[in-house]
Amino acid sequence: MRARFVPPLILVLLLVILQWQLWNGRGSVREVAQLRTQLADQKDANAKAALNNERLASEVNDLKDGLEMVEERARAELGMVKPNEVFVQIAR
Repeated sequence: MRARFVPPLILVLLLVILQWQLWNGRGSVREVAQLRTQLADQKDANAKAALNNERLASEVNDLKDGLEMVEERARAELGMVKPNEVFVQIAR
């Protein structure tokens, strides 16, 4: 009679082990959810970095190709003026 209960007991034990692996082991449901969240965050960071890279590349090309951009930056950031040019600043 004891032999009748051994196979179901083994099967129940295997089921418990497999369920534990599913919820707590390597590659568990919780770990997969965390990895998906990390992946989404990293994709967002990559997209922002790509946009910033495009903007910087465009600015570098403008600086390489034309002197207009260099002149514009010198005027805006450094307050430079051309010879024989009068700079007027209005204080508010």
